[in-house]
Amino acid sequence: MKYRKLGNSGIDVSVIGQGTWQMGNDFFGNIDEAEAVRAIHASLESGVNFIDTAAGYGNDGESEKIVGRAVSDRRDKVIIATKLGVLRVHGNYVKCLDPNVMRLELETSLKRLGTDYIDLYYIHWPDYNNSLEVALQTMVDMKKEGKIRAIGVSNFSQEQIKLAIEIADIAAVQPQLSMLNRSSIEDNVIPYCYEKNVGVVSYGSLGGGILAGRAEALAVSGNELRGSFYGYYAEPMLSKCRELLVCLGKIADNRGVSIAELSINWVLAQKGVTSALIGASTAKKAEQNAKASLWELTAEEIAFIETEYTRIMG
Repeated sequence: MKYRKLGNSGIDVSVIGQGTWQMGNDFFGNIDEAEAVRAIHASLESGVNFIDTAAGYGNDGESEKIVGRAVSDRRDKVIIATKLGVLRVHGNYVKCLDPNVMRLELETSLKRLGTDYIDLYYIHWPDYNNSLEVALQTMVDMKKEGKIRAIGVSNFSQEQIKLAIEIADIAAVQPQLSMLNRSSIEDNVIPYCYEKNVGVVSYGSLGGGILAGRAEALAVSGNELRGSFYGYYAEPMLSKCRELLVCLGKIADNRGVSIAELSINWVLAQKGVTSALIGASTAKKAEQNAKASLWELTAEEIAFIETEYTRIMG
């Protein structure tokens, strides 16, 4: 496993991070809790030291609870990132950066995770009903109290990141980034973070799973809601993704690696990326994902991917 400095925090994180959105068991289909814990353990045994969760993943913070159980006997060996600012109200996502609510969220997350500090604490989404300046200052106060080691923001624009640097000296930004979603590069978020020595932790690195080779249509129903967030599981994108996966399969076969490893490797090859979050829900997938850190795409392979991507996606 390879490790990189997380911005100005002094924290070393594995280039592969264990994402846990799926462990909330209400968005990525049915997830077995015991297997989810085994997936976290498999990641850690493969060299991953970085686990990402959020209070908004699952009703009543189910993902945080699973992470807490999984690391209860190895807390000192794990970098835990979680998030505030997104509440679950009757199953709906509600953004809220009221300082009093933020305080309550912090204490609740600490309890769920079974820890007295959070290594990296993010504002999950901007909330336009409350002052972002006040919210950032609240994060600074929490850090001064020793309950946070480093501050991050997620889903922020470049201008919002600039403000977060000025007020909170943030260590990390979490944008969506995959071969299929390059908006955080095109909108100058990742290049700006690189310029300012702010770590970048990507989410959606496998496009909700489709870049692992699962090019199947997914209906939005029950606790399978990926299609409502990732627009790749319906036409016309689904057919394009299938064609791209054929091209990626050629490189993967020549390499003797999985398409998932290749897709993760592409993310890690983007300048400024510190760590790529991958939401493995089984031990086997976690072990496979970790292998992506052991090799690198060549310049020729990246050029081939870009040529085929442009041809297919237009």
